[in-house]
Amino acid sequence: MLKQPHIGVDKTQVAPLVIVCGEPDRANRIAALFDCAEMVSQNREYRLFTGKYKEVPVSVCSTGIGAPSMIIAVEELKQCGVTHVVRVGSAGAMQASIQLGELIVAEGAVRDEGGSKAYVDAAYPAYGSFSLLKALHDYLSGQSTPHHFGVVRSHDSFYTDDEESICQYWNKKGVLGADMETSALFAVGRLRGLYVASILNNVVLYQQDVKQGVDQYVNEAKCMMDGEKQASLAALEALIAQQ
Repeated sequence: MLKQPHIGVDKTQVAPLVIVCGEPDRANRIAALFDCAEMVSQNREYRLFTGKYKEVPVSVCSTGIGAPSMIIAVEELKQCGVTHVVRVGSAGAMQASIQLGELIVAEGAVRDEGGSKAYVDAAYPAYGSFSLLKALHDYLSGQSTPHHFGVVRSHDSFYTDDEESICQYWNKKGVLGADMETSALFAVGRLRGLYVASILNNVVLYQQDVKQGVDQYVNEAKCMMDGEKQASLAALEALIAQQ
């Protein structure tokens, strides 16, 4: 059986329902929520576990930072027979009302990353799949974790010279948060016939220094770790609801 060149698995090793996340160690934490899980591959930024959650086969695959490496994973997961992909990621808030550890569910995304533009013109919309969005809404409605549904912005760098003015611009347009992968998942996933969604844990307050916020996350501040766990559980529940 042919293994995919980057994620290092074949179609017998991956479930049709997959969570993708950036950080490889986050894949470990998500897999720990499965009823059972086995690491089936690790190569570069890609770490992949397959197991079961409430008796339904599921997988989780880390993708590293940014749209290009995430797109590679999505393309190869599609070749393995994957049908549904939910991103569990982190974001920086673009509204002052969104606190650390609160969740942002992306209904759509501003395509300010370059990866998806290699596939299709920027006018093509990036939006989540209704069935997954509804399942996320249904699950989160019964939880105490604050959450927000709306538009996010995906981009390619934290360190552009005009970052402050860019954030202010999108803040005024009502964008909830920023990450680096959601719009590429939505656009490329749609082009490849996948059902897609993205749920993001806020790790940086609006107008907070990005380095300070990310350092807090690396140090596993409790509220943000709680947010990540709730995002992961929401994604798992949404995926198994598709059966």
